Amino acid sequence: MKVLFLPFFLFVCLGYAQTFQLQNGDLIFQSIDCGPLCDAINQVTEGYQGNDFNHMGMVVIQGKKRYVLEASGTEVSLTPYDAFVSKSDMPMYVGRLKKRYRNLIPEAIAFGEKQLGKPYDVNYLYDNDKYYCSELIYDCFLNANGKPFFKLFPMTYKAPGSEVYFKVWEDYFKNLNMEVPEGQPGCNPGGMSLSKKIRIIGTL
Repeated sequence: MKVLFLPFFLFVCLGYAQTFQLQNGDLIFQSIDCGPLCDAINQVTEGYQGNDFNHMGMVVIQGKKRYVLEASGTEVSLTPYDAFVSKSDMPMYVGRLKKRYRNLIPEAIAFGEKQLGKPYDVNYLYDNDKYYCSELIYDCFLNANGKPFFKLFPMTYKAPGSEVYFKVWEDYFKNLNMEVPEGQPGCNPGGMSLSKKIRIIGTL
């Protein structure tokens, strides 16, 4: 009987290639549909390979259970992995810290778990004892590293190439009785996905 050996590339195409296993500290970058606000975020932030990401979280593995540490909804939470990935039907990209930085992960997770229950940062202002998604991850690794690990950039709420704010952001901050925090330091999932301190290892 003849044995047929298929070329490796064919195994890959058929989906038989071994996939990566999620690890503690892996970062998952998502694009979720939250209406006009998410559309506005996507227009001003560009992530890995030009992808739009408007949400992210960090993998936390406890025994046989997988969670994602995230700031979403009303507070910081440990969300079951399946519930997290069900938020989007778009491909999700996984970033892993490069080997020389992985020693920071236990302390980053420990810090993040201490923030559980803290309110979601509806004001999008850094260092106000509230967290939006990427701000939480920024502070996790800031604390673990003892100095900034990821970068903060001036935030913008204007359409690209325009001096006009997105109407949805104008209305959003007006409802909060605050000025649009244009130019204030902050971070976003797209920018973090481009960090040279992580490597995108695949999609979910």
